[in-house]
Amino acid sequence: MTIREKAELREKQFFSPYASFSTGTKGREREEALCDIRTVYQRDRDRILHAKSFRRLKHKTQVFLRPQGDHYRTRLTHTLEVAQIARTIARALCLNEDLTEAAALGHDLGHTPFGHAGEHALNEICPLGFAHYRQSVRVVEVLENKGRGLNLTWEVRDAIANHRTSGKPSTLEGKIVRLSDKIAYINHDIDDAERAGILMESEIPLRYREVLGFSTKERLNSIIHDIVRNSEGRPDIVMSPHMEQAMSELRQFMFKHVYKNPRAKTEEEKARNMIQALYRHYEKHPEEMPMEYVSLTERGEQREQVICDYIAGMTDQYSMDRFSELYIPKSWQVK
Repeated sequence: MTIREKAELREKQFFSPYASFSTGTKGREREEALCDIRTVYQRDRDRILHAKSFRRLKHKTQVFLRPQGDHYRTRLTHTLEVAQIARTIARALCLNEDLTEAAALGHDLGHTPFGHAGEHALNEICPLGFAHYRQSVRVVEVLENKGRGLNLTWEVRDAIANHRTSGKPSTLEGKIVRLSDKIAYINHDIDDAERAGILMESEIPLRYREVLGFSTKERLNSIIHDIVRNSEGRPDIVMSPHMEQAMSELRQFMFKHVYKNPRAKTEEEKARNMIQALYRHYEKHPEEMPMEYVSLTERGEQREQVICDYIAGMTDQYSMDRFSELYIPKSWQVK
């Protein structure tokens, strides 16, 4: 018996009957020989962790554009916090922690530079539209590995595709990732907003704090415990109604007071204009994109999609460098 088979046997012995067992996967688009050590979901997690798109997340905005300080979240640290929360819940419920972690690590691979400002900019200018959750799936199915994709299992790709609020994941592990994403960003964005001086803990309405907690640590603890208590032994991932309502209303509060706060968004219009200027340039000069993207158009991919692929894959700094190179005279550039 291989090490992988022993791991699969332990899943059968210890996992909840509602878990996604590694032996029950719907498989990959391209069939592969099984690893003798790792289960299919462990391999998926490792492939995402070693992907170039995953490494680039460390230089992509989460909420605050160009923040002055080392402790603000980036898209990478957000992803790691989502993975930590999701693993905690999955382990407590005896679900498949490897599937959960793989989906959590991959859920934002398709995010643009400058956070949702970049996403909105591409969605406005590209006639095909643009959404980061669809792009994350495209990254793992097509763009990584020189156009061959990562060939992940169906369950991981389904969880990535459905991590948005309106998504409907097919597995309990995917449902955990969907909830963990919101839990993470609501709470760490409060922390970053306090750091930026645009929100104080005392400004959060008391009715939310009385239910959820009076600090980031308390809120994470109470929300995670609530999910585990209400989901244990059930074929669903749920929160108690009063906890779910409080978190939903706190999220709305954050949209009003942080995500749309002028102090947090002072640079967004500049980022939007820059992203759209890059799009227009490559629309006229697609041959100037790197060969890996040019080859996608030669394979029959729509040019508008490939331009989005290139720009969405950029880090904040790389997109600024490309814009500067294209539109700012060299004698004006800061040395």
